[in-house]
Amino acid sequence: MWLFGARLFGANPCRDMLGGMETEYFFTCPYCFERISMLLDTSVKKQTYIEDCEVCCSPIEVYFKVKDDQVREFEARALE
Repeated sequence: MWLFGARLFGANPCRDMLGGMETEYFFTCPYCFERISMLLDTSVKKQTYIEDCEVCCSPIEVYFKVKDDQVREFEARALE
C-alpha cells in the first residue's frame, strides 16, 4: 500500500445502499494535520478527485487504486 502526503489510520469496508462497496478511509489532512475520513467507492478500480477537508475546508487531491475489493494504493496531497 502506498501513502504520500498523509498518514494512514485504517479502512473500514461497508456496502452502500445500492449494494456497491464503499470503504471509510482514515488519514491525516496534509494541511491541518487532523485525522479525517473519506468514503472511497471501491467498485471503481482507480480514481483521482478533489475533496475538501471536513475540518479546515482545504482542497485535497485524493488518488487510490483498488484490487480484489481492497484499497492497495492511496495518496492524499495538498494542492499547490
